[in-house]
Amino acid sequence: MNRYLYILISLVFLTSACKTPEARKPIKTSSGSYIDYSVEKNKKMIADEENDILEIIEKDSLNEYINSEQGFWYYFNNQTSSETEKADFGDLIEFEYDVKDLNGNTIYSKEELGPQKYYTDKEELISGLRDGLKLLKEGETATFLFPSHKAYGYYGDLKKIGANMPIISTVTILNIEQIN
Repeated sequence: MNRYLYILISLVFLTSACKTPEARKPIKTSSGSYIDYSVEKNKKMIADEENDILEIIEKDSLNEYINSEQGFWYYFNNQTSSETEKADFGDLIEFEYDVKDLNGNTIYSKEELGPQKYYTDKEELISGLRDGLKLLKEGETATFLFPSHKAYGYYGDLKKIGANMPIISTVTILNIEQIN
Protein backbone atom coordinates (compact mmCIF):
# COMPACT_ATOMS: atom_id res chain seq x y z
CA MET A 1 0.00 0.00 0.00
CA ASN A 2 2.79 2.37 0.88
CA ARG A 3 4.34 1.63 -2.45
CA TYR A 4 1.12 2.54 -4.38
CA LEU A 5 0.76 5.75 -2.43
CA TYR A 6 4.36 6.70 -3.24
CA ILE A 7 3.79 6.05 -6.97
CA LEU A 8 0.53 8.04 -6.95
CA ILE A 9 2.16 11.03 -5.24
CA SER A 10 5.11 10.85 -7.69
CA LEU A 11 2.74 10.89 -10.67
CA VAL A 12 0.88 13.92 -9.32
CA PHE A 13 4.13 15.83 -8.87
CA LEU A 14 5.41 14.84 -12.32
CA THR A 15 2.26 15.90 -14.16
CA SER A 16 2.03 19.21 -12.33
CA ALA A 17 5.77 19.92 -12.85
CA CYS A 18 5.55 19.43 -16.63
CA LYS A 19 3.41 22.48 -17.15
CA THR A 20 4.61 24.77 -20.00
CA PRO A 21 6.00 28.16 -18.96
CA GLU A 22 3.66 31.11 -19.26
CA ALA A 23 4.75 34.47 -20.59
CA ARG A 24 4.91 37.20 -18.02
CA LYS A 25 3.00 40.37 -18.74
CA PRO A 26 4.89 43.65 -18.51
CA ILE A 27 4.30 45.75 -15.45
CA LYS A 28 4.38 48.96 -17.50
CA THR A 29 3.48 49.31 -21.15
CA SER A 30 4.53 52.09 -23.48
CA SER A 31 2.55 53.30 -26.43
CA GLY A 32 5.51 54.03 -28.72
CA SER A 33 4.58 57.69 -28.86
CA TYR A 34 8.24 58.75 -28.58
CA ILE A 35 9.14 56.67 -31.62
CA ASP A 36 6.22 58.13 -33.57
CA TYR A 37 7.34 61.64 -32.57
CA SER A 38 10.93 60.89 -33.60
CA VAL A 39 9.86 59.54 -36.99
CA GLU A 40 7.73 62.61 -37.68
CA LYS A 41 10.53 64.94 -36.57
CA ASN A 42 13.04 63.20 -38.88
CA LYS A 43 10.63 63.29 -41.84
CA LYS A 44 10.16 67.03 -41.34
CA MET A 45 13.92 67.60 -41.03
CA ILE A 46 14.61 65.67 -44.25
CA ALA A 47 11.86 67.56 -46.09
CA ASP A 48 13.32 70.90 -44.90
CA GLU A 49 16.83 69.90 -46.03
CA GLU A 50 15.53 68.77 -49.42
CA ASN A 51 13.65 72.07 -49.83
CA ASP A 52 16.87 73.98 -49.08
CA ILE A 53 18.71 71.89 -51.69
CA LEU A 54 15.93 72.38 -54.26
CA GLU A 55 16.13 76.16 -53.71
CA ILE A 56 19.85 76.03 -54.52
CA ILE A 57 19.10 74.02 -57.66
CA GLU A 58 16.40 76.49 -58.78
CA LYS A 59 18.77 79.45 -58.38
CA ASP A 60 21.54 77.72 -60.36
CA SER A 61 20.64 78.04 -64.04
CA LEU A 62 24.15 77.19 -65.26
CA ASN A 63 24.16 73.51 -64.28
CA GLU A 64 21.88 70.60 -65.09
CA TYR A 65 21.24 68.69 -61.87
CA ILE A 66 20.53 64.98 -61.75
CA ASN A 67 18.40 63.51 -58.97
CA SER A 68 19.99 60.19 -58.04
CA GLU A 69 18.04 57.13 -56.97
CA GLN A 70 20.08 57.13 -53.75
CA GLY A 71 18.57 60.40 -52.47
CA PHE A 72 21.00 63.15 -53.45
CA TRP A 73 21.51 65.58 -56.36
CA TYR A 74 24.56 66.18 -58.52
CA TYR A 75 25.85 67.76 -61.71
CA PHE A 76 28.95 67.16 -63.78
CA ASN A 77 31.63 69.86 -63.76
CA ASN A 78 33.71 67.79 -66.18
CA GLN A 79 32.31 64.75 -67.95
CA THR A 80 34.43 62.55 -70.21
CA SER A 81 33.09 60.76 -73.24
CA SER A 82 35.77 58.11 -73.01
CA GLU A 83 35.02 54.43 -72.88
CA THR A 84 36.59 54.05 -69.44
CA GLU A 85 34.66 52.00 -66.94
CA LYS A 86 33.03 53.16 -63.75
CA ALA A 87 34.22 51.55 -60.54
CA ASP A 88 32.82 48.15 -59.57
CA PHE A 89 32.86 46.28 -56.27
CA GLY A 90 36.40 46.07 -54.89
CA ASP A 91 38.03 48.47 -57.39
CA LEU A 92 40.53 50.98 -56.02
CA ILE A 93 39.46 54.58 -56.58
CA GLU A 94 41.83 57.49 -56.06
CA PHE A 95 39.94 60.76 -55.74
CA GLU A 96 39.99 64.30 -54.39
CA TYR A 97 37.07 66.09 -52.80
CA ASP A 98 36.08 69.08 -50.73
CA VAL A 99 33.24 69.69 -48.30
CA LYS A 100 31.14 72.88 -48.14
CA ASP A 101 27.98 73.88 -46.35
CA LEU A 102 24.86 74.77 -48.35
CA ASN A 103 25.91 78.45 -48.38
CA GLY A 104 29.13 77.54 -50.19
CA ASN A 105 31.43 78.09 -47.22
CA THR A 106 34.38 75.70 -47.30
CA ILE A 107 34.51 73.32 -44.36
CA TYR A 108 37.31 71.10 -45.69
CA SER A 109 39.29 72.01 -48.81
CA LYS A 110 40.62 69.35 -51.17
CA GLU A 111 44.15 70.41 -50.19
CA GLU A 112 43.33 69.91 -46.53
CA LEU A 113 41.83 66.45 -47.18
CA GLY A 114 44.43 65.41 -49.77
CA PRO A 115 44.07 62.59 -52.28
CA GLN A 116 41.99 59.70 -50.96
CA LYS A 117 42.09 56.00 -51.81
CA TYR A 118 38.98 53.90 -51.44
CA TYR A 119 38.22 50.27 -52.22
CA THR A 120 34.67 50.36 -53.60
CA ASP A 121 32.13 49.02 -51.08
CA LYS A 122 34.86 47.48 -48.92
CA GLU A 123 35.71 50.45 -46.69
CA GLU A 124 33.83 52.96 -44.57
CA LEU A 125 32.82 56.19 -46.25
CA ILE A 126 29.78 58.44 -45.93
CA SER A 127 26.94 56.81 -47.83
CA GLY A 128 26.40 59.65 -50.30
CA LEU A 129 30.04 59.74 -51.33
CA ARG A 130 30.16 55.95 -51.50
CA ASP A 131 27.23 55.98 -53.95
CA GLY A 132 28.47 59.07 -55.81
CA LEU A 133 31.89 57.62 -56.60
CA LYS A 134 30.20 54.78 -58.50
CA LEU A 135 28.56 57.30 -60.85
CA LEU A 136 31.84 58.78 -62.10
CA LYS A 137 34.50 57.64 -64.54
CA GLU A 138 38.22 58.35 -64.36
CA GLY A 139 38.95 62.04 -64.99
CA GLU A 140 35.40 63.21 -64.26
CA THR A 141 34.45 65.86 -61.72
CA ALA A 142 30.99 66.25 -60.22
CA THR A 143 29.41 68.36 -57.51
CA PHE A 144 27.10 66.54 -55.12
CA LEU A 145 24.43 67.99 -52.82
CA PHE A 146 23.93 65.58 -49.94
CA PRO A 147 21.16 65.83 -47.35
CA SER A 148 22.46 65.11 -43.85
CA HIS A 149 21.33 61.47 -43.80
CA LYS A 150 23.52 60.83 -46.88
CA ALA A 151 26.39 62.87 -45.43
CA TYR A 152 27.61 62.77 -41.83
CA GLY A 153 24.20 62.22 -40.23
CA TYR A 154 23.18 62.73 -36.64
CA TYR A 155 26.68 63.05 -35.16
CA GLY A 156 28.49 65.02 -37.83
CA ASP A 157 32.22 64.36 -38.00
CA LEU A 158 32.73 65.51 -34.39
CA LYS A 159 35.07 68.24 -35.66
CA LYS A 160 33.88 70.88 -38.13
CA ILE A 161 30.66 69.30 -39.43
CA GLY A 162 27.72 69.61 -37.10
CA ALA A 163 24.82 67.27 -36.46
CA ASN A 164 22.25 66.88 -39.25
CA MET A 165 24.18 69.13 -41.62
CA PRO A 166 23.60 68.84 -45.38
CA ILE A 167 26.74 69.37 -47.45
CA ILE A 168 28.01 70.14 -50.94
CA SER A 169 31.02 68.16 -52.14
CA THR A 170 32.96 68.47 -55.39
CA VAL A 171 34.65 65.18 -56.28
CA THR A 172 37.31 64.46 -58.92
CA ILE A 173 38.23 60.88 -59.86
CA LEU A 174 41.99 60.75 -60.36
CA ASN A 175 42.35 57.04 -61.06
CA ILE A 176 40.33 53.83 -61.04
CA GLU A 177 42.29 50.61 -60.71
CA GLN A 178 40.20 47.64 -61.82
CA ILE A 179 40.85 44.82 -59.34
CA ASN A 180 38.83 42.03 -60.99
